[in-house]
Amino acid sequence: MSTISNGPVDLHVEDSGGPGRPVVLVHGWPLSGASWSAQVPALTAAGFRVVTYDRRGFGASDKPGAGSTYDYDTLTSDLEAVLTGLDLRDATLVGFSMGGGEVARYLGTSGGGRVHSAVFAAAIPPCLQLDDDHPDGALDDDTVRAMQSGLEADPPGFLDGFTRTFFSADGQLEVTEAQQQEALGLALQADVHAARECIRSWTTDFTDDLATITVPTLVIHGDSDGIVPIEKSGRRTHEQVAGSELHVVEGGPHGINASHAQEFNRELLAFLQR
Repeated sequence: MSTISNGPVDLHVEDSGGPGRPVVLVHGWPLSGASWSAQVPALTAAGFRVVTYDRRGFGASDKPGAGSTYDYDTLTSDLEAVLTGLDLRDATLVGFSMGGGEVARYLGTSGGGRVHSAVFAAAIPPCLQLDDDHPDGALDDDTVRAMQSGLEADPPGFLDGFTRTFFSADGQLEVTEAQQQEALGLALQADVHAARECIRSWTTDFTDDLATITVPTLVIHGDSDGIVPIEKSGRRTHEQVAGSELHVVEGGPHGINASHAQEFNRELLAFLQR
């Protein structure tokens, strides 16, 4: 466990250490780096150096409050701080859900000199915004505002419902009640302002970022994802990143790294070892 600073913000980082090639796991909303608990042991057992961190505003990282910015340029600067602070090179970046935004933006703006490969897992690129300019999106402004209002009005109730949808396929919870409650516990660590602002950030357009990606890329997505529909995101990311691989988890909800951990880990490790 360590702390990496990005200006005045301290980020909580977990680093397995060791000589293996680094794999940086970027978590989804509204969780923390602890949400990778089913992946870290498998990756370290395979000889990789595994790094997780809590996004600002979430988990054990600092939580800048009202007036603070949670756009993707800011969030991606945290990822860059982790990579440079630990001097990670030849790294694989694995972005889950909104974590895929940091991966896309980092590759689109940094040149990717520290990156060996990338994984987009149930990730939000290329663009979830639904409006006249983005007719293929999934989130219109009214839906974003309704989610923000629901979160602010009753954080525990909203997050309980969200995490149930997160792990459900066709209305059926695909993890145990204990796993859902564990995820809810992680979600309740989030600062409400941070969580609210991140909902708006989901509508960021990453199309130009994806166009710059030249490193080997895996897209893995559940075909029953009720949070980030595969047709709006995973398949389109696969189409837009030249040479990328796509693995579809049949019956997989949004939280496939927990609900289908064995399949997820198998595909991730196979990609890392190719």
